[in-house]
Amino acid sequence: MNGTPAELEVRAAARAAETTRRMGTGLTAIATALHTEIADAVPELGGDDVILELLRASVESNVETFFHMLQHGIATEEIGAPPAAIEYARRLAQRGISSNALVRAYRIGQSRVLDLAIAEVTRHEPDREVALAATQILQRGGFAYVDRVAEQVVAEYESELERWLANRNTVRASTLASLLAGSDIELGVAENALGYRLRQHHLGLIVWDADGDGAACGLRLLESLVAEVGEQVGAVGQPFFMPQDSSHAWAWIPLGRAPRTDPLNLQAIVELVTATADGARIAIGRPRPAVAGFRTSHEEAVRAHTVAAIANERAGAVTVYDDPGVQVASILAHDLDGTRQLVATSLGRLAVDDEPHQRLRETLLAFLGAKSSYLATAEVLHVHKNTVKYRVDKAAEVRGRAIDEDRLNLELALTACRWLGAAVLVSGDRDGTGRP
Repeated sequence: MNGTPAELEVRAAARAAETTRRMGTGLTAIATALHTEIADAVPELGGDDVILELLRASVESNVETFFHMLQHGIATEEIGAPPAAIEYARRLAQRGISSNALVRAYRIGQSRVLDLAIAEVTRHEPDREVALAATQILQRGGFAYVDRVAEQVVAEYESELERWLANRNTVRASTLASLLAGSDIELGVAENALGYRLRQHHLGLIVWDADGDGAACGLRLLESLVAEVGEQVGAVGQPFFMPQDSSHAWAWIPLGRAPRTDPLNLQAIVELVTATADGARIAIGRPRPAVAGFRTSHEEAVRAHTVAAIANERAGAVTVYDDPGVQVASILAHDLDGTRQLVATSLGRLAVDDEPHQRLRETLLAFLGAKSSYLATAEVLHVHKNTVKYRVDKAAEVRGRAIDEDRLNLELALTACRWLGAAVLVSGDRDGTGRP
């Protein structure tokens, strides 16, 4: 070609504009083929007829806008994402489809349209220099268009996702509050709002991070823990997880319609929790059926959590309401002042908060639970029966009264000490008795 670089640029721009004008006459066919290719290449973008039609409209409007930009020399900065593309991004956000899939669709569209455009230039432009320059214009325009529009639709996607999650969480929280309050609510509506089936057996959980610092990763870790516990107990679907703050959540594990007769493998659950993080804790209700069971199992988990929260660092990784001691302790926890008085009156100097007194209390509680059998207690504690007898006698001495005296209150006080810890005990400094 003869001519100046400026003349080459003019001819190349004209060729690029003519190419997109000619391709625009077959816009519907191009958009249809591209729509099919994207739907096949990115399965997440498929779905029902409504979402597929929005994808087709988004593809066609984007291709048309790109063609108009090159035909009329519109600056990229003046281009806005087509309304159909914006609406499609919003629908994807509402369905929880990743924005990565959306961006990938734009890159596929960019590649395919540029391939077609370059082929069109090659077919109709005899001058190789002009063809090359026109191709470069098309490529620059394609990259600029996709960068501009993809940025806009992703921003809209993120805004809509934030709005959608906020609205959904508001509805879920309101529905959950109504269920737990025992309000009359239509089951189908409640299940749709929660995304969880109520007409089955449920296992209520409270999960929290005792060492939590409020980081978002804490909730993700707790949600993963609930999923793992669900797998361990044979969940029949995804657990329902409802954060209460940045390090504390309620959860329900679906157990199906048939009642469970096998007990929970507590040791396996403890291992799961301790493997998750040092501060991870879990309180568990009992499996219960239907809507009433959804509520009752949760209430039991809340009571177990109350016991663990009062015990604080003395609580184990897992607190199960099914443990009779936890049930009694949860009742005693509702009146801590009264429980402290019970402990002080029933145990005397045995209520001192230190390790030697704790060992005596635990031995005495096990002894009473074993119907005052030294041998049975020794088997439970894995010590010699003579050790049990020594500790029981020592506990009676420290208490200042015989073991059989006021036995009911004694068992209640020992149970309170076992599960509620320092909250009901007496410090050694205050007691002034020294170690046993």
